[in-house]
Amino acid sequence: MRHDVSQRKAVVVLGATGATGQHVVSTALRRGHHTVALVRRTGTFAPRDGLEELVWPEVTDTSALTDALSRTLTRTPPGRSVVISALGGAAKGPTTVCTDGMRSTVAAMRTAGLDRLIAVSAYGVMETHNASLYSKAVWAGVADRMRDKETMEPLITGSGLDWTIVRPPKLSDQDPTGNYRAGTDLPIRLWSSVGRADLAAFLVDEAETPRYTRAFPRITR
Repeated sequence: MRHDVSQRKAVVVLGATGATGQHVVSTALRRGHHTVALVRRTGTFAPRDGLEELVWPEVTDTSALTDALSRTLTRTPPGRSVVISALGGAAKGPTTVCTDGMRSTVAAMRTAGLDRLIAVSAYGVMETHNASLYSKAVWAGVADRMRDKETMEPLITGSGLDWTIVRPPKLSDQDPTGNYRAGTDLPIRLWSSVGRADLAAFLVDEAETPRYTRAFPRITR
């Protein structure tokens, strides 16, 4: 179902080529939004109606991201433009992608005049010290990547932007179910998980109708 044209937004997706980012791009397009995928090189996505690729060669390149966001605003007013960050590190890649990328993102958004940012973090990042089994289990395997998310979050909360930081538990590649829960006090268990497609739906829902501005919603099945 395509939304009324008057409700369409420009949805800018950071980390668009990652596993979660691709779902965000597909969901935003399916709902009729002008979708801007930030990519390292053009031609990454197959051409689709409503999809625009803009080049962001490195996450530390603030100038390129500023140019991309400013270009987006020539097509859509600031109040109808939203940045969704699905940045995350590859299994064997750098472990500062989220922090470096968010430092560039905050600076670029301020310069371009955009103020709505929705970012994917991870459950157990700032809840680390609760000593739950979930936090212990997650940190044992991916401590460097959890620290990357942990240093990313203060850049967002101190930015002055209208932010939402989503903290999902383990992500899976299951098909979209629509059967998930979200909330700031949602219990997360050792076995908790959520599908990337459902997470993407939640992110685009939040872009369309903000419910958790300057809050840390959790999401799980």
